[in-house]
Amino acid sequence: RSAYNTPKQPVVRFKRNKHHKGSIYCVAWSPCGQLLATGSNDKYVKVLPFNAETCNATGRPDLEFSMHDGTIRDLAFMEGPESGGAILISAGAGDCNIYTTDCQRGQGLHALSGHTGHILALYTWSGWMIASGSQDKTVRFWDLRVPSCVRVVGTTFHGTGSAVASVAVDPSGRLLATGQEDSSCMLYDIRGGRMVQSYHPHSSDVRSVRFSPGAHYLLTGSYDMKIKVTDLQGN
Repeated sequence: RSAYNTPKQPVVRFKRNKHHKGSIYCVAWSPCGQLLATGSNDKYVKVLPFNAETCNATGRPDLEFSMHDGTIRDLAFMEGPESGGAILISAGAGDCNIYTTDCQRGQGLHALSGHTGHILALYTWSGWMIASGSQDKTVRFWDLRVPSCVRVVGTTFHGTGSAVASVAVDPSGRLLATGQEDSSCMLYDIRGGRMVQSYHPHSSDVRSVRFSPGAHYLLTGSYDMKIKVTDLQGN
């Protein structure tokens, strides 16, 4: 029998019990690997100083941020030298703001307001840009250099539109992909400012969308228990 038939149990290198007082919805590594961020329905964002080489907490106290007044549904660190890799964005229910936090200084930076429904997904690219998907059936683009909303993309091209449960931008920054609660996916040309296509690869909510590194394929995951890979190279 090949080794693939009997998978080895993975070794747990680090564990933290009762890290939050509620369910944990989202986690993120900082680009440098020295910070672990978590968001929960206890309305707290926690940032854990971490040593990736020893796979342990560093002993420095956790940072705890209480600016949210609802469940934190997604968070991400801004990539790129401009942010130093320690600027965290987080969003969710409650006031529907996106909050940016400087984890090195331990202080809040901006509250980005505009969405009128809970924010379900965040994605960052090119050092400054953020895409956010919301129950208000829109994706908003934000530029932290400004810091404000620079574009609103609606999903109401076909019928009534739908809550945006997942968002991703391809490595070149040209194409946005969304996964929606009505089982559809949308491809949007960011530079051209137009929808390329809307299609239904699933039979239930599309909860995760991600481009392959060369953006030749789109990987989607759904409540229908299926994952699908769509070829983006054709028409």
